[in-house]
Amino acid sequence: MLSRWGVLRASGSWLRMGNSPSNPVDLSNAATVNKIQETISDNCVVIFSKTTCSYCKMAKKLFQDMNVNYTAVELDMYENGSQFQDILHQMTGGRTVPRVFINGAFIGGATDTQRLHREGKLLPLVHQCQMRRAENSSLACSLP
Repeated sequence: MLSRWGVLRASGSWLRMGNSPSNPVDLSNAATVNKIQETISDNCVVIFSKTTCSYCKMAKKLFQDMNVNYTAVELDMYENGSQFQDILHQMTGGRTVPRVFINGAFIGGATDTQRLHREGKLLPLVHQCQMRRAENSSLACSLP
């Protein structure tokens, strides 16, 4: 599945599309909010990240080590990455990255994600989302 952000994480490999230095993405705030909300609702795990951020790398590695697919939105790859961060700040109360969402809910940054993992709560959140998606897809495909 290709992410609308041009970044795909699946089975241990990265595909990047449109990563030229100047991505011509100039969205209004409303369009940006819609794009963020759509990405969060369409994916079980979303990490709003920057490619040079060590905490972002820590969060992504945690999911990689658990063999959990995630969508990474690399904000520093977009001209309006600052706009995305402003909106994420309004949504979550923080502007720093990473901003990690599971099953549509903001769970925190890298240290919050690690804490949930240590407490044994992270994987159940992911599985809950995967189960819900599997149920919804089987209902959509079933015929009367």
